[in-house]
Amino acid sequence: MSGVLNGVKVVEVSMWAYVPSAGAALAEWGADVIKIEGPEGDPIRSLVVGGVQSDGPAYTWEVWNRNKKGIALDLTQPEAQAVVHELVADADVFLTSILPGSRSKLGIDAETIRSKNPSIIYAAGTGAGPQGPEAGKGGYDSISFWSRGGVSSGVTPDGHDPIGMPSGAFGDSLSGIALAGGIAAALVRKSRTGEGCLVEGALLGTAMWAMQMAIVGAHQAGLAEMPKSGSRQNAFNPLVNNYPTADGRWIALCMLQPDAYWEGFCKAIGREDLLGDPRFADSASRASNVKEVVAELDKTFLSRPLDHWRKALSTQRGQWDVIQRAGDLAVDPQALANGYVQTVHYGGGHTLPLVSTPIQFDRSLPTLAPAPAFSGDADEVLASIGWDEERIIQAKIGGAVV
Repeated sequence: MSGVLNGVKVVEVSMWAYVPSAGAALAEWGADVIKIEGPEGDPIRSLVVGGVQSDGPAYTWEVWNRNKKGIALDLTQPEAQAVVHELVADADVFLTSILPGSRSKLGIDAETIRSKNPSIIYAAGTGAGPQGPEAGKGGYDSISFWSRGGVSSGVTPDGHDPIGMPSGAFGDSLSGIALAGGIAAALVRKSRTGEGCLVEGALLGTAMWAMQMAIVGAHQAGLAEMPKSGSRQNAFNPLVNNYPTADGRWIALCMLQPDAYWEGFCKAIGREDLLGDPRFADSASRASNVKEVVAELDKTFLSRPLDHWRKALSTQRGQWDVIQRAGDLAVDPQALANGYVQTVHYGGGHTLPLVSTPIQFDRSLPTLAPAPAFSGDADEVLASIGWDEERIIQAKIGGAVV
């Protein structure tokens, strides 16, 4: 039962990735999401990340807008605003990322939208939150989430330049799935009471939710930052550390109860000799001699390739995994078995391995479909609110509909 939101209508006026990713999640869960772009289109259609370009579909657009219907409107024109108002009249959710100061000018502020449909859920995503001195300020996830939210500082070793995000729209995607969850909760309330509500999320707020152990811990200890080991060689626990293999790959260990796993681990990697070394007898002694432990384990892991260590570590009970690269995940057997990656087919023989939302219902996988062409569903969307062919043509001639 993947279509848990079947019958839910969502009208989305947003761009880039944060709020569109929430719309993509709702669409994947079965909602009918109508994406409204401006005359120039969503700028993410032409965004180039890391210099990577392709002759196939624009993946930056596809990943956040799959499964939606698309129409382009010039919301500076009253007739285009009227289209939005007719669309929201029977909608369940209105979703936007437009800055608060521009919403009223475009006829999509909460007061106007709710006057057309008092029971609608009005959902908005912002950079720093809807209140306070920066409520009207825009934001991107690299600054509002990653930088201001403490994530960059938290992952950057002391004395190093700040580390950047590991993926485009990293904070956007996390914030978007959180916003989608808030909308789903509001839909539950609406189903029970008939009442809509205002749902608001922010990149900064999501980052702080993710960083809360560090935020609370640092405050409790009176620190600006939680302590960092500084390097692999100074790990607080050598069994919670990363080790390189002979073929240039890395193994991540995460044995939070090291004394429970030390013996089995040493036997699995062929280092029973470490068991008799008093420097490594227990977690306290290993912590006191951490550089020596790490040096021994480095030497061992560097002696064999990754495939060897996959098999060896599978014979012991301690927790570990491979540090995978982005390209590995598109073909990861476990990810494929769970439908976390699904191949979407496009014209001309092109395909994309799109990542599904991380939530499934009754183990039923959603059907992922391509994102809409620019204003590709305009006629269908307008017909759904009763517009006839002549009115559609005149609106296109006048520029209200692109």
